[in-house]
Amino acid sequence: MVKKDVAYCRTTTDEELRQILKLQEQNLKEVLSSQEKHQEGFVTLKHSFDILKKMNDACAHCVAKHEGKVVGYALSMLQNFKNDIPLLVPMFNEIDKALEEKNLSRHYIAMGQVCVDKNFRGQGVFRGLYNYMANQLRGDFDAIITEVDTKNIRSSNAHKGIGFEALKNYTSNNRHWEVIILKL
Repeated sequence: MVKKDVAYCRTTTDEELRQILKLQEQNLKEVLSSQEKHQEGFVTLKHSFDILKKMNDACAHCVAKHEGKVVGYALSMLQNFKNDIPLLVPMFNEIDKALEEKNLSRHYIAMGQVCVDKNFRGQGVFRGLYNYMANQLRGDFDAIITEVDTKNIRSSNAHKGIGFEALKNYTSNNRHWEVIILKL
């Protein structure tokens, strides 16, 4: 059940961006125990404030807030940021190949990362973020595409549970990834 006191919006302030980075830091793969990674999931990439702001200025990120504090986020990443984060270049290349192979629209937005505060998990915030993001971006894009580390079972199951479908799997930087799509 969605917590009634969680509100969804697009980021408009530097403070919201700093709160995203703080939540990201708490959930990075390298700071969590093996048990936490397995049970709770994890995020792989650490963004700088500058790149997060540039991405936000181009297409504002979606956040879940409780009492003015960011408790979840879904990052918006336009295709023109493809080369700004080296770790994500292979993802964009694989997305392009998969869309071409399946004859699907290339008019998509990449969801750059999603994360929900541990105290708000299991309350519908993940689904709420994606519903909000889809409603905000429908009409501007045909799909939301992202990738999930195949070891991140919780994230993979959560994405599939809200309608994401597999596009393809690939290996990059010694990790196995699943590229997934949510058609809008």
